Amino acid sequence: MTDFGLPHPHEPAGRRPAVIVGPITSRATNLPFVFAVPLTTRLRNSVCHIEVQPNKENGLAAVSSAQSELVRSVSRERCVEQLGIIDNESWAAIRESIKTLFRFQ
Repeated sequence: MTDFGLPHPHEPAGRRPAVIVGPITSRATNLPFVFAVPLTTRLRNSVCHIEVQPNKENGLAAVSSAQSELVRSVSRERCVEQLGIIDNESWAAIRESIKTLFRFQ
């Protein structure tokens, strides 16, 4: 669960699940921020949204979409609770979506 704070138009707001995608290097563990991909239960069929099925491992209560186009840096202090870990297939799809958005090769 991540506290995204007060709402702004078209941005995630409030306390909601998010997939933390980095930084992943050992040198980055002391950085005061992480990169978070917010989840929503509003399924919009967007090419940037990756569907994540709820299960015991990820702790989600409903089918959710990872909104990869809304990846953002947030303070580690905004990460208030770990619900679980997503499956490898969802993680790979989120990673590929972000790579495509940023045109990483």
